[in-house]
Amino acid sequence: MNLWIREMKAHRKSLILWCIGIVAMVGASMSKYAGLSMSGSGESMNELMADMPKSLQAVMGVGTFDLSKASGYYGAIFIYLLLMATIHAAMLGANILSKEERDKTAEFLLVKPISRSQMLTIKLLAALTQLVIFNLVMLGSSILLVNPYSHGESVNQDIMLLMVGMFLLQLLFLGIGLAIAGVSRYPKRAVSISTAILLITFILSIAIDISGNIDWMKYLTPFKYFDAKHVMYGGGLDGRFIGLTALILVGSLILTYVGYNKRDLHV
Repeated sequence: MNLWIREMKAHRKSLILWCIGIVAMVGASMSKYAGLSMSGSGESMNELMADMPKSLQAVMGVGTFDLSKASGYYGAIFIYLLLMATIHAAMLGANILSKEERDKTAEFLLVKPISRSQMLTIKLLAALTQLVIFNLVMLGSSILLVNPYSHGESVNQDIMLLMVGMFLLQLLFLGIGLAIAGVSRYPKRAVSISTAILLITFILSIAIDISGNIDWMKYLTPFKYFDAKHVMYGGGLDGRFIGLTALILVGSLILTYVGYNKRDLHV
């Protein structure tokens, strides 16, 4: 319990800043939508986006969304909210495990009357707690900031489905960050490697949208597992991708425990 509290205190400032950032991004985005809605330019915005090249639509996250509706506008910006959430998760996973060796505090943990596996479990629970807090802040702020502009449209169910998908991807990238930190001999590089993997998969998801001919590659990028347009207009979360996410997460955790218990720590 003391170790869990220690980890929560060590990351509280970072968590608060990330929560403020995500709320600010939702608020700023919906204020822009409010301007479009009041000026009655939502439909013209749809026409403008439809005339744009497909590549630009993919980069901006629009295309199938109706930007004259609050739900459609939120769906269009969700990819960037998802990017922020997964970057936080990947960095958290890598940092919560590698910081002991980076900061030369690993010896503090090694003298504790607990095994490495127990220490990993406590750190994992602390990271999971922070992801839950982040996700709840994201859910609450989205509902509070989107509903005033919904004009009677039901948006809460779509938002909650998107949040479930986001949480699954947060867990996935948390696991990837932990695995990299767990097996890496160079803990200082764990955060940068985790972030690089995330950005590569994000760019791949955009390339899939631009091409239209490499849909089979969607299994290689988690950003296509719970794509907002499919979640909102395709009937919810796809069971295949839920299973694949669980498989990757379990594999990452196994790799973390096995790798971290076997390798020498830099104290």
